Formats: sequence, C-alpha cells, structure tokens
Amino acid sequence: MDADVLIAGGGPVGLYLAAALLQEGVSVRVFEQRQSRNRHTRAIGIHPPALEALAGIHVASSMVQDGIRIRAGMAVSGGKTVGTMAFGAVSENYPFVLALPQFRTEELLEDRVRTLDPAALVRGANVTEARNDGGKVTIAVQSSPDAANRRGNHNGSATAALLVAADGARSRIRGALGVPVDRKSYPDHYLMGDFDDGSGYGEKAVLFLEPEGIVESFPLPGRVRRWVVRLGRPAEPGTGPDELAELVQRRTGFRPEPDTNSMLSAFSVQSTIARRMVAGRSVLVGDAAHQISPIGGQGMNLGWLDAMALVPVICAALGGEPTGRRLREFEASRRRAAAVAQRQAEINMMLGRPLPGPLLRVRTAAIGAAAAVPAVNQWAARRFTMQ
Repeated sequence: MDADVLIAGGGPVGLYLAAALLQEGVSVRVFEQRQSRNRHTRAIGIHPPALEALAGIHVASSMVQDGIRIRAGMAVSGGKTVGTMAFGAVSENYPFVLALPQFRTEELLEDRVRTLDPAALVRGANVTEARNDGGKVTIAVQSSPDAANRRGNHNGSATAALLVAADGARSRIRGALGVPVDRKSYPDHYLMGDFDDGSGYGEKAVLFLEPEGIVESFPLPGRVRRWVVRLGRPAEPGTGPDELAELVQRRTGFRPEPDTNSMLSAFSVQSTIARRMVAGRSVLVGDAAHQISPIGGQGMNLGWLDAMALVPVICAALGGEPTGRRLREFEASRRRAAAVAQRQAEINMMLGRPLPGPLLRVRTAAIGAAAAVPAVNQWAARRFTMQ
C-alpha cells in the first residue's frame, strides 16, 4: 500500500489530521488540488476546544502568538452598547476566541506536517474517485488543472487501509461513495471585507444590531478589521469595497477606508449535512460531512474536532482491533455535534435579521437583559465558543 491512511484535501482539517496521525506513527498521504494557498479565505475564528486539539500537535502556541486574542464581545444598537460578553470563564487554558487568517493557520499546519514527513503532502493532485476493495481502499488521482509545474504529473492511483475525505463542501469523495446529504437554504446573504482598523474597538468583537440588519466586526492581526454586513439579497456582481464601506457607515456611523481593503467576499448561506460519515473504509470529516453557516465561525473548528475524535479510532483499526462499534459511536457523536452547530448558526443568523423599529427594540432589550444576568451571560459565552 502507498500509506496507512490517504487524506483527500489539504486544508486546515486535512492538515491537522495528517499531523495528528503522523505523531502516532501512522503513514499518510494528503492530496491537495491547490498548488498554492488562497490568501483570501474566510475562516478566521479559532475556538477554545479547537485550540486544545491544536495544542496536541504543537501548533497552538504559534497560532496564539500570531493571532489576536478576542477576550470579549459587545452588542451595539443605535450607537449605544446594549450588552457585553466576556470569554474569561470559558476555558482555563484559552479564555478567548483567537482571530487568525486561514492562510496563516494553514501555513503553520503545513509546516508541522512537513516537519513530521516532508513527503506527506502532495500538491496539485485531485482525488476524483474512491473505491472500497475489501481490505483496502483505492483512489484515482489526477493532476489539477491549475497545476503550475507540469513536470509533477500525479495521474494514477493510490491505495491504503483507510481514506478520509476532508475535501470540502463540494466533496467529490462524498459523491463517489454515494453518500446522500440533507441540504437547507436560508434567506441570509452577506458581504464582508477586511480593512485597516481605525474603529477604536481594539481587540473586541462588535455586533451592531440595526434596523437594516446586523453588521459584525472582528479584529485581525496587523491592525486589520473584518466587517460583515447582512444583505437583503445576494450582492450584485462587481460589488466592491466602496459599497461595503457605505453600508457599514450607514448602519454603524463608522466608514472603513475603501483604499485599504485587502479581502472582499460575498456569500449566501446554506447548510449540508451528510447522512453518513462512515462508508466502508472511508470517513467524511469537516465540510465534506457538514457544511455549517459561516456566521459564528464554527465550521473549521467542527472539522478539527471531527479529526481529533477520529484519530484514536484509526489507530485502533490499524492495530487490528475491532472498531465497528467505535466508528458508529464516532459517527453518532459527530453528527450530533454538527446538529448543535447548525442550530447555533441558525440562532446567530436569526438575531441578525432586520426588524421593524418596535420589534428591534424588544429584541435588543431582551439581549441586553440576558447579558446582564451573569449565569445567562456565561452560558451564552460557552455556547458561542463551542464549549
């Protein structure tokens, strides 16, 4: 066999899983279709349970050093602070949400994988098919269309004892395995961008609860701030930083400087939950198993926790232990976690939808009253940070 475990997808979840398995002496090959890293990816929030998992592969300290520790969030409406939420009690080791751009997260994870096995990650390789063949799994691999170095031809196949699909929400492996999914669409559309931070909010996250819809704001390293605006319909093609800055100013009173924009993205929300995470000798993790709304920043973290739970099961299977019951328990547990994350994302989106003035005042007052009760505030902080 080419490795003990094949991993389709070299994003944050696939790289974490590879490092965790390599530390256990498991040989892996990670096939990633991208030749280079996307510097404009969306995921920035790393929650305390994920940081605990990342500490297990010795990258959490570097991430914390490079990132922004968000220790508190605040809700603002009509220019007034209506509630605050502190994260100090959510975790003994990581009493904050870490803000770190996904490209830097991937750099640190890739460095760890290459330290453990320089040949483990294969870039420019696209996994197109998967077949369970009794005692092994076989995949078909093709060179990616965007492969810059044509001398690195990856066309062919690979075999292993197990395959893990971490190839994202449009997972080809999930389709090749015939795993059905449940999809759900939402009436929520967003425009977001990163700008130099002149807001004065420092390292706090801020939610602006306004009649036209929510505006979310998060600090990033390098004195940058991300602004996320809810739209009533999908953003028009060609919408740029000027339009986003105008929307932010209209709702919050603060105008980001359009000339400092370093990332701009528009998205509409849907969720996709695979009905199975285990199919023969193949396992789905991360967005391949459950795509969750980005609002709340749970998706990447959920994938890491999938992978952390899977590592001991894989090690037991490779050691010859019967793992049927453990795989069923893994699948049931992680599907429950995905359902909880989906419900939390739905609540987050509901709280950000536009309301007429009187109803908005009622909702804002309710949020303020809840935030003023310490027990409720701490409960909400734990839910927000996936504890």
